Amino acid sequence: MNKLVILGAGGYGNTVRDIAEQLGYTAITVLDDSIAERPLASFVDYLEENTEFIPAFGNNEFRMEWIKRIEKAGGRLATLIHSTAYISPKASIYPGTVILPHAVVNTDTVVEKGCIINLAAVVDHGCIIEEGVHICLGAIVKGENRVKTLSKIEAGEVIEARKWH
Repeated sequence: MNKLVILGAGGYGNTVRDIAEQLGYTAITVLDDSIAERPLASFVDYLEENTEFIPAFGNNEFRMEWIKRIEKAGGRLATLIHSTAYISPKASIYPGTVILPHAVVNTDTVVEKGCIINLAAVVDHGCIIEEGVHICLGAIVKGENRVKTLSKIEAGEVIEARKWH
Protein backbone atom coordinates (compact mmCIF):
# COMPACT_ATOMS: atom_id res chain seq x y z
CA MET A 1 0.00 0.00 0.00
CA ASN A 2 1.14 3.54 -0.61
CA LYS A 3 2.45 5.81 2.09
CA LEU A 4 0.05 8.39 3.48
CA VAL A 5 0.81 11.83 4.86
CA ILE A 6 -2.02 13.33 6.94
CA LEU A 7 -1.91 17.08 7.38
CA GLY A 8 -3.54 17.89 10.71
CA ALA A 9 -3.27 16.21 14.11
CA GLY A 10 -6.57 17.36 15.63
CA GLY A 11 -9.68 15.28 16.22
CA TYR A 12 -10.51 15.00 12.53
CA GLY A 13 -6.89 14.12 11.77
CA ASN A 14 -7.12 11.27 14.29
CA THR A 15 -10.35 10.08 12.67
CA VAL A 16 -8.70 10.13 9.24
CA ARG A 17 -5.76 8.16 10.63
CA ASP A 18 -8.14 5.48 11.99
CA ILE A 19 -9.75 5.12 8.56
CA ALA A 20 -6.36 4.98 6.83
CA GLU A 21 -5.19 2.24 9.17
CA GLN A 22 -8.38 0.25 8.54
CA LEU A 23 -7.80 0.63 4.80
CA GLY A 24 -4.37 -0.96 5.16
CA TYR A 25 -2.00 1.99 5.03
CA THR A 26 1.02 0.95 7.06
CA ALA A 27 3.33 3.96 6.60
CA ILE A 28 1.38 6.94 7.94
CA THR A 29 3.00 10.26 8.80
CA VAL A 30 1.11 13.07 10.53
CA LEU A 31 2.20 16.68 10.00
CA ASP A 32 0.98 19.52 12.16
CA ASP A 33 2.39 22.83 13.30
CA SER A 34 1.96 21.60 16.88
CA ILE A 35 4.59 18.92 16.17
CA ALA A 36 7.94 20.75 16.18
CA GLU A 37 9.80 18.18 14.09
CA ARG A 38 6.95 17.73 11.56
CA PRO A 39 5.31 21.10 10.75
CA LEU A 40 2.79 21.36 7.91
CA ALA A 41 5.26 23.11 5.59
CA SER A 42 7.51 20.03 5.69
CA PHE A 43 5.05 18.17 3.44
CA VAL A 44 7.41 18.85 0.52
CA ASP A 45 9.96 16.55 2.19
CA TYR A 46 7.53 13.65 1.65
CA LEU A 47 6.90 14.10 -2.08
CA GLU A 48 7.67 10.62 -3.38
CA GLU A 49 6.20 8.39 -6.06
CA ASN A 50 4.32 6.13 -3.65
CA THR A 51 3.09 8.78 -1.22
CA GLU A 52 -0.42 10.19 -1.02
CA PHE A 53 -1.57 13.22 0.97
CA ILE A 54 -4.81 14.08 2.73
CA PRO A 55 -5.46 17.40 4.46
CA ALA A 56 -7.47 16.60 7.60
CA PHE A 57 -8.91 19.96 8.57
CA GLY A 58 -12.57 20.54 9.36
CA ASN A 59 -12.28 24.13 8.14
CA ASN A 60 -13.30 23.93 4.48
CA GLU A 61 -11.26 26.92 3.29
CA PHE A 62 -8.09 25.77 5.06
CA ARG A 63 -8.50 22.21 3.75
CA MET A 64 -8.86 23.45 0.16
CA GLU A 65 -5.89 25.81 0.57
CA TRP A 66 -3.74 22.82 1.48
CA ILE A 67 -5.12 20.75 -1.38
CA LYS A 68 -3.99 23.49 -3.77
CA ARG A 69 -0.52 23.59 -2.17
CA ILE A 70 -0.14 19.83 -2.42
CA GLU A 71 -1.23 19.77 -6.06
CA LYS A 72 1.01 22.72 -6.97
CA ALA A 73 3.98 20.86 -5.46
CA GLY A 74 3.13 17.76 -7.53
CA GLY A 75 1.72 15.71 -4.66
CA ARG A 76 -1.00 13.11 -5.11
CA LEU A 77 -4.20 13.31 -3.07
CA ALA A 78 -5.65 10.25 -1.38
CA THR A 79 -9.33 9.35 -1.32
CA LEU A 80 -10.35 7.56 1.87
CA ILE A 81 -13.64 5.67 2.06
CA HIS A 82 -14.50 3.73 5.21
CA SER A 83 -15.41 0.09 4.60
CA THR A 84 -18.91 0.53 6.08
CA ALA A 85 -19.84 3.40 3.76
CA TYR A 86 -22.04 2.61 0.76
CA ILE A 87 -20.85 4.19 -2.48
CA SER A 88 -22.87 3.47 -5.60
CA PRO A 89 -20.79 2.08 -8.45
CA LYS A 90 -22.33 4.90 -10.52
CA ALA A 91 -21.13 7.64 -8.14
CA SER A 92 -17.93 9.62 -8.74
CA ILE A 93 -15.69 10.47 -5.81
CA TYR A 94 -12.84 12.92 -6.48
CA PRO A 95 -9.41 12.91 -4.79
CA GLY A 96 -8.90 14.50 -1.41
CA THR A 97 -12.31 13.36 -0.19
CA VAL A 98 -12.93 11.39 3.01
CA ILE A 99 -16.11 9.36 3.50
CA LEU A 100 -16.70 8.22 7.06
CA PRO A 101 -18.46 5.14 8.51
CA HIS A 102 -22.04 4.38 7.50
CA ALA A 103 -22.27 7.26 5.03
CA VAL A 104 -24.21 6.74 1.78
CA VAL A 105 -23.45 8.22 -1.63
CA ASN A 106 -26.12 7.07 -4.08
CA THR A 107 -26.22 6.61 -7.83
CA ASP A 108 -25.27 9.33 -10.32
CA THR A 109 -23.87 11.54 -7.57
CA VAL A 110 -20.61 13.45 -7.96
CA VAL A 111 -18.56 14.33 -4.88
CA GLU A 112 -15.87 16.75 -5.97
CA LYS A 113 -12.39 17.29 -4.56
CA GLY A 114 -11.70 17.80 -0.88
CA CYS A 115 -15.09 16.94 0.58
CA ILE A 116 -15.99 15.37 3.90
CA ILE A 117 -19.01 13.07 3.97
CA ASN A 118 -19.28 12.51 7.70
CA LEU A 119 -20.66 9.68 9.87
CA ALA A 120 -24.01 8.35 8.65
CA ALA A 121 -24.56 11.24 6.24
CA VAL A 122 -26.68 10.48 3.16
CA VAL A 123 -26.23 12.02 -0.27
CA ASP A 124 -29.03 10.71 -2.46
CA HIS A 125 -29.16 10.16 -6.22
CA GLY A 126 -28.16 12.70 -8.84
CA CYS A 127 -26.47 15.21 -6.54
CA ILE A 128 -23.43 17.35 -7.20
CA ILE A 129 -21.37 18.07 -4.12
CA GLU A 130 -18.91 20.78 -5.15
CA GLU A 131 -15.32 21.17 -3.92
CA GLY A 132 -14.55 21.53 -0.25
CA VAL A 133 -18.03 20.75 1.08
CA HIS A 134 -18.60 19.19 4.51
CA ILE A 135 -21.77 17.12 4.92
CA CYS A 136 -21.87 16.72 8.72
CA LEU A 137 -22.97 13.78 10.87
CA GLY A 138 -26.34 12.36 9.95
CA ALA A 139 -27.15 15.11 7.45
CA ILE A 140 -29.30 14.21 4.45
CA VAL A 141 -29.03 15.72 1.00
CA LYS A 142 -32.07 14.50 -0.93
CA GLY A 143 -31.97 13.75 -4.66
CA GLU A 144 -31.06 16.04 -7.55
CA ASN A 145 -29.34 18.67 -5.43
CA ARG A 146 -26.24 20.78 -5.89
CA VAL A 147 -24.30 21.83 -2.79
CA LYS A 148 -22.08 24.81 -3.58
CA THR A 149 -18.32 24.99 -3.06
CA LEU A 150 -17.14 25.27 0.57
CA SER A 151 -20.66 24.83 1.99
CA LYS A 152 -21.28 23.10 5.29
CA ILE A 153 -24.46 21.09 5.83
CA GLU A 154 -24.85 20.89 9.61
CA ALA A 155 -25.39 17.71 11.64
CA GLY A 156 -28.89 16.32 11.17
CA GLU A 157 -29.84 18.94 8.58
CA VAL A 158 -32.07 17.81 5.71
CA ILE A 159 -31.78 19.48 2.31
CA GLU A 160 -34.99 18.86 0.39
CA ALA A 161 -34.91 17.46 -3.15
CA ARG A 162 -34.02 19.79 -6.01
CA LYS A 163 -32.92 22.67 -3.78
CA TRP A 164 -29.60 24.40 -4.41
CA HIS A 165 -27.70 24.99 -1.21
